[in-house]
Amino acid sequence: MSWLPVAACTVGGCVRSPARTAGPVRRALRVLGALGVVAGGVSWSLVARRFDDRRRGEVTMRWARLLLRVLGIRLEVAQGFSVLGGSAASAAPVAPGAGTCGALLVANHVSWLDPLVVAAITPCRPLAKSDIARWPVLGSLVASGGAIFIDRERLSTLPGTVRDVAGALRAGHDVAVFPEGTTTCGRAMGPFRPAMFQAAIDAGAPVRPVRLRFRDEGSDPATGPAFVGDDTLPASLRRVIAARGLVVEVTMFPQVAYAPAAGVTRRSLAGIAHATVSGDAPRRHDVLVAA
Repeated sequence: MSWLPVAACTVGGCVRSPARTAGPVRRALRVLGALGVVAGGVSWSLVARRFDDRRRGEVTMRWARLLLRVLGIRLEVAQGFSVLGGSAASAAPVAPGAGTCGALLVANHVSWLDPLVVAAITPCRPLAKSDIARWPVLGSLVASGGAIFIDRERLSTLPGTVRDVAGALRAGHDVAVFPEGTTTCGRAMGPFRPAMFQAAIDAGAPVRPVRLRFRDEGSDPATGPAFVGDDTLPASLRRVIAARGLVVEVTMFPQVAYAPAAGVTRRSLAGIAHATVSGDAPRRHDVLVAA
């Protein structure tokens, strides 16, 4: 449909082979390890509803970290800097209820791995395409992790999804969204669609920009993990398993401070978040966590 965002990225035009590839034994071990972790996740999903939100979030975070590790992906988390600049940003009033609401985590979108990467950093509920709910095995895992599903082919369902996200934020859950609405290869970003920023305004919740960047020893960004154009999940997964030295950098920026009484709009929030995420890469000495 015409209102759906479409990126210009394609597999043939954007995806490049990694500088170094894993040998057949390492690839086989990664496949076996991933199958084991996924099987454990399925078992966990069967009993997850018996636990409270905090416990489910912690276990999901550990599971996501383990899956990234067995796939050969190193996770680095860095602290970024506000695009608004030092004291002016920190002095601005934050959204009402920001101390009790969850935060709307807004990130650029490169790969099917992105929700997994964000979940590995902090307990959160991802906003996921409704198609994923129908994926074998992975669909049930995503659902048990508290995903909120969005039907991108039915615009009429969007207000209801915004209400669901706002409700989750009011309940104290962080919600991870990818407001480009489509994936890119990582070399550039599309505009941030403003709809989900309305959920933060409605809930009086803070917005926290997050930048995701894959790299390997030969390129920055690494495009192997990308999931673009007519790509398929098995093809992207094979590229990830074959890569050696794959790293995903996650830059966590300060919360965007805003005062609803001053007339903040979802478009202005989207613009600030986009400008923050699309800025320069973090300096190496800002890395806080490596896993």
